[in-house]
Amino acid sequence: MTDITPIDNDLSRRFLFEQADIRGETAHLEQVLSDVLESHQYAPGVQVLLGEFLAASVLLSTTLKFEGTLVLQARSEGQVPLVMAECNSELTVRAIARGAQEATASDFDQLLSEGQLAITIDPVKGQRYQGIVPLVGGSLASSLDAYFEQSEQLHTRFWLRSDGQRAAGLLLQQLPAQLVTDACEREEQWAHICTLAATVQDEELLELAAERMLYRLFHEDPVRLFQPRGIRFSCTCSRERTLNALSSISVDEIEDILREQGSVTMDCEFCNQRYVFQKEDLAALLERGEDPTLH
Repeated sequence: MTDITPIDNDLSRRFLFEQADIRGETAHLEQVLSDVLESHQYAPGVQVLLGEFLAASVLLSTTLKFEGTLVLQARSEGQVPLVMAECNSELTVRAIARGAQEATASDFDQLLSEGQLAITIDPVKGQRYQGIVPLVGGSLASSLDAYFEQSEQLHTRFWLRSDGQRAAGLLLQQLPAQLVTDACEREEQWAHICTLAATVQDEELLELAAERMLYRLFHEDPVRLFQPRGIRFSCTCSRERTLNALSSISVDEIEDILREQGSVTMDCEFCNQRYVFQKEDLAALLERGEDPTLH
């Protein structure tokens, strides 16, 4: 039985190898995952999927060197048409699985068959960027490995686990040559560290504290562990944003809803917050029509 040390959940921790140009990141989520799932009735397999996407979004966001948001999204022909997790540079996350009401599978390929994975980086300042690759290898971690293999020059590997109540992840990434400049030695170091990381067990990833897990994996390789950063759930929806979203609806449709219901109601699909707009709240939108007056 693995020696389990209780961990502080909802934390991300960065680490560096002292004798190799390799960095890493761990992420553990429990309350955050519970907060995300609280507003929805997802099947167990979908809960596991969302946990892995959340952990991955946190790990990916730690690779950003600017203020902004990273969105990890998969579209598929499987039982889950769309799953999305986003994390900003403050490690604030939210996630959703859309169209998953009938999902019953627990297998990744069944949930997201014939899928594509998109990583969108949306900086506060600068241009938005998106990369898209097919989902491969029967797991999110394998798909992310393939994404970085195609799009980045530096090696990057992911290990992700979720049991539907907790989620965890481990990221390794090779850094530009500083400590070691010989190409062959760099490749040997990378292969060595990845071989050790690949021995991590599901239970260890989910339950071991970062210090204990890193010692278990890399006790012969000096590692510097940095202070933890907290991860939290928070939805970015607001009354103003929801009102702006209504601008995509035609004036005629808005008027029809007002006639039938007396107001326009919109629910945030991430947190189920409800926003109700009366006719006077929609005056600016209605003025787009030739005759905004309701008859």
